[in-house]
Amino acid sequence: MASSLLLPSVSPRNLSFSASHSFRGFNLSGFSPRNVGRSRVSMSVSVGSRTCVDDALFADYKPTCAFLFPGQGAQAVGMGSEAQSVPAAADLYKKANDILGFDLLDVCINGPKEKLDSTVLSQPAIYVTSLAAVEVLRARDGGQQIIDSVDVTCGLSLGEYTALAFAGAFSFEDGLKLVKLRGEAMQDAADAAKSAMVSVIGLDSEKVQLLCDAANEEVDEDNKVQIANFLCPGNYAVSGGVKGVEAVEAKAKSFKARMTVRLAVAGAFHTHFMEPAVSRLEATLAATEIRTPRIPVISNVDAQPHADPDTIKKILARQVTSPVLWETTVKTLLTKGLKKSYELGPGKVIAGIFKRMDKTADLENVSA
Repeated sequence: MASSLLLPSVSPRNLSFSASHSFRGFNLSGFSPRNVGRSRVSMSVSVGSRTCVDDALFADYKPTCAFLFPGQGAQAVGMGSEAQSVPAAADLYKKANDILGFDLLDVCINGPKEKLDSTVLSQPAIYVTSLAAVEVLRARDGGQQIIDSVDVTCGLSLGEYTALAFAGAFSFEDGLKLVKLRGEAMQDAADAAKSAMVSVIGLDSEKVQLLCDAANEEVDEDNKVQIANFLCPGNYAVSGGVKGVEAVEAKAKSFKARMTVRLAVAGAFHTHFMEPAVSRLEATLAATEIRTPRIPVISNVDAQPHADPDTIKKILARQVTSPVLWETTVKTLLTKGLKKSYELGPGKVIAGIFKRMDKTADLENVSA
């Protein structure tokens, strides 16, 4: 993985350097002058007509305030109703309807649950509702000051797209188009194979790996399983073929797991089962303008922030087949001195993970 993300070598004759401020962000009306002082100066290298950004621009980031965005599974019928009292938030659903070709808000508020839970609908629904939550926060007293203070952002799987939109890496509209395609591609990949996901509760990651190894001894290659989501100590999601997942469930008690919970998802996300989705994502990402984020956005693939747009595109394409390193992300943020966090969007999954890893964590939920 690492080798595929290296920037191309360049000769000194082709180099030209420029320092540029980036004030881009998700706010549809643009950022206030207060953001200018907080912007980062990025170094870019022009190679012919192509501009390469130093991918390590954010390597030494020091987080104080984070925005955290949920992933698939956080959806719930009724979400989006609060956002309708905030014009800027309500406007996002109208924009979404034009892009998606159906009434997203109606599905969010009225369901039915089975429809909202589908991969093709839940992903855009969570993306839009999470960004609507940003506007709900902005509209309250002191909300803009909170938004201006955010110096790092990340999201759980799908939530990484939301984080990138908030950080100005792409527009709301382009992000929604990507998420729509991502949901469709993942659903199609899931339909092509019998696969599933299960949460294993009460074991550390080493024990879960041993459990996967034991299950894999009993199934053929098409049913192998692996850890797909490293969420937090005691909560890891395993993905793979249905028979492999059933073997994990059957053996979990003998490994002292407290319980297993089969996840209501279409298939084995974040494994090779999603490989058919990668080429479709790559094609769409290639045609999408992605810019250097204005603040660090932590990747699920390697728990690091990336500044180079081409690298971000490569990582987003591989994200659907790579394990989610959320536990490492949270540990790193806390170790680096994170003081305050906000979970924006439906559900409180991320808050639960943070509190499990640090009971004193200061985290506020902002729903929409």
